[in-house]
Amino acid sequence: MTTKFRDYVPQGVIPAALMPFNDDLSIDEQSLRKHIKDIASTKGISAICVNGISQELVALSESERDLTMNIMMDEVGDDIPLMHGVFAESGQEAARISTKAEKAGASCLLVFPPSQFVRGSQLRPEMAIDHYKAIADTTDLPLVVFQYEFSSGQGFPLETLIKLADAIPTIAAIKDRTNNPVQHEKNIRVLQNLDRPVNVLTTHSAWLFPSLVLGCNGVLSGSGSVIADWHMQLWNAIKDSDLRVATAIWDKIYPLADCFYSTPMLDMHTRMKEALAMLGRLPNANVRLPWVEVSQEEKQKIKEALKASGLL
Repeated sequence: MTTKFRDYVPQGVIPAALMPFNDDLSIDEQSLRKHIKDIASTKGISAICVNGISQELVALSESERDLTMNIMMDEVGDDIPLMHGVFAESGQEAARISTKAEKAGASCLLVFPPSQFVRGSQLRPEMAIDHYKAIADTTDLPLVVFQYEFSSGQGFPLETLIKLADAIPTIAAIKDRTNNPVQHEKNIRVLQNLDRPVNVLTTHSAWLFPSLVLGCNGVLSGSGSVIADWHMQLWNAIKDSDLRVATAIWDKIYPLADCFYSTPMLDMHTRMKEALAMLGRLPNANVRLPWVEVSQEEKQKIKEALKASGLL
């Protein structure tokens, strides 16, 4: 299979899909097909992210990741670009996954940093550059750099991001989770104004309204699996400089953002599954280890957030 959306540029509203499981924790293929079609039906979205952390990537086998991509291509691959996650501990493995994803029909690659980067890679920018070069040497698909917060040890200094963009022409965007408004704005102002601009896709969904107002060129968010339509409305209002409308939309989104992205953050996608189950859009909120079911108290908070947003 060849990539249909060969000239795709990562920008705009990009929801990240979730992963439904049966009670035996096998992939619920029927619900996954429905889920992806629900997201794809949202008019105006730019792409859908597949095999990312929102789909519990690290808990899936390679064959299950392949199955997921094939299902999503089968359901919506002719209609919308798919951004495929690349999670690997070595450049060689990342390159192999990337080549496989391209052959399966991916239009873009979201590249996660290896876990070893937490041990000081911020002082060794050549590690990041060589990791991305290993991928770019095997595919010409556009690459999105997953930019974590600095405190994680996996976030890159702006100087490194500039070096990456200069060294690897297929780097088209960063997924920005610096979680620092000052640094976020600097990333936007610098990267989007390079001689070869690199788009900043915000994943600051807990404060999405102010993040978008700063001028980033897209949003890549797991909560788009629940409220992609509201993300589109917010995006359009801000692009139209209509802050009155944008504020009204954000007022609807805020109770859900406040709930989904509360502490501990690692439960965010589990909470989204619970929300979709309460809305009747998933049959359950099953998760695989290392994730675990949220408490009854937490479920009640999710229900209250849905009511506050007007969805229940």
